[in-house]
Amino acid sequence: MKVVVIGGTGLIGSKVVGRLQAEGHEAVPAAPNTGVNTLTGEGLAEVLDGASVVVDVSNSPSFADDAVMEFFRTSTTNLLKAESDAGVAHHVALSVVGTDRLQESGYFRAKQVQEDLIRDSGLPYSIVHATQFFEFMKGLADLSTVDGTVRVPPAKFQPMASDDVAAAVCRAAVAQPLDGMVEVGGPEALFLAELLRTALSAAGDPREIVTDPEAGYSGAPVDESTLLPGPDAELATTRYEDWLAAQQQ
Repeated sequence: MKVVVIGGTGLIGSKVVGRLQAEGHEAVPAAPNTGVNTLTGEGLAEVLDGASVVVDVSNSPSFADDAVMEFFRTSTTNLLKAESDAGVAHHVALSVVGTDRLQESGYFRAKQVQEDLIRDSGLPYSIVHATQFFEFMKGLADLSTVDGTVRVPPAKFQPMASDDVAAAVCRAAVAQPLDGMVEVGGPEALFLAELLRTALSAAGDPREIVTDPEAGYSGAPVDESTLLPGPDAELATTRYEDWLAAQQQ
């Protein structure tokens, strides 16, 4: 089966391509550096020729409100039209747990537009909602730093390894379309401050971490459970401390 992976040279995309190829599928990475640009439409018709499934794990190069909205609206519209023209049978998209609860954030408003376009397209689809990745804990701390102090809300997080995210996306890609959404997350729900203390300690980063009820997440207010998956989520088994230990070997 030919599967085209949009964003297929990035962190998740490259893992999806590798897993699908190991399973015997023709997995083709598609990104600007392979000659495929969903914003302009360049290379889409050619790469989708003969494809059964398209997996979209791409992300906006800018998280500024207008830029991220333009990216997801334009790229998703172009991609869905090209898929319809090519007769693609299944569209799989990676999105984020809690997207519909974080609409005060420009990034999550754009992700919601992406999901709405997919649902309204008439194409068979599956949307994979994943929690945040272990790999981005330090980046999250950087985004939350004010005057040298990391300020985070009193919210719980259930992050997961990028390998487990890729595995979930692959499961969706080779299964029948859900015409709906599946949630995936890590095995542990931990307070964000606790996670970041572990991450920064492992990196030898001395920044202080403060729990601040006024702090948001990506510009949106959150409570303790906003960022957690629901009770029916598929949970991976890789624990954060075990993943950290493996990175340091």
